Amino acid sequence: EVIPNFICLEQYNSNEDTSELRNSFATSDEKILIHVSNFRKVKRTEDVLRVFDIVRKQKPVKLLMVGDGPERSRLEQLCRELNVCHLVKFLGKVKDTERILSISDVFILPSESESFGLAALEAMAARTPVISTNTGGIPEVNKNEVSGFLSNVGDVKSMAENTLKIIKDDQTLTKFKAGAYKQAKIFDIHTVLPQYEELYNRLVAKSL
Repeated sequence: EVIPNFICLEQYNSNEDTSELRNSFATSDEKILIHVSNFRKVKRTEDVLRVFDIVRKQKPVKLLMVGDGPERSRLEQLCRELNVCHLVKFLGKVKDTERILSISDVFILPSESESFGLAALEAMAARTPVISTNTGGIPEVNKNEVSGFLSNVGDVKSMAENTLKIIKDDQTLTKFKAGAYKQAKIFDIHTVLPQYEELYNRLVAKSL
């Protein structure tokens, strides 16, 4: 039997007013897309920019790139090529990603492979719907049409279309934000930890 990873939802439930933080990145009519990773090839970070480039032509959006790694200079170059530098913020490594996630509207995760998809789960815990690939353990976490959408690896067009579906109006976005949080609850530490304890107790009992 497989017991999933878990997350501490309480960490994501602060009642802090983050409107000032949000306003520092986007105007009230702009939506915020976000990506958090170590910018390695396997994360397909270029796809994040390409998805963003399609979306921004139809909706006012900003993109936050959180993290750092070997692909960063290539990404900055691609920003210039796509002429989106003024819409993209590279934030580098951020300590409290929960706060940044909580002001974001859609999390983009176009990875080639993920064993579990903890980044997606962290976004969902912060009530941010996820646009992801359907590879590895991600589909276990991100439920298609509930907490976000799944696409094939490299299908930038599909990911962009799905992003637009989520942000098409505030009602739909609110529905997906609620769906993301509800899905994250399945992986809350208070739900998952007892499963580990039960398994441990069973194994101990067997060995006696």
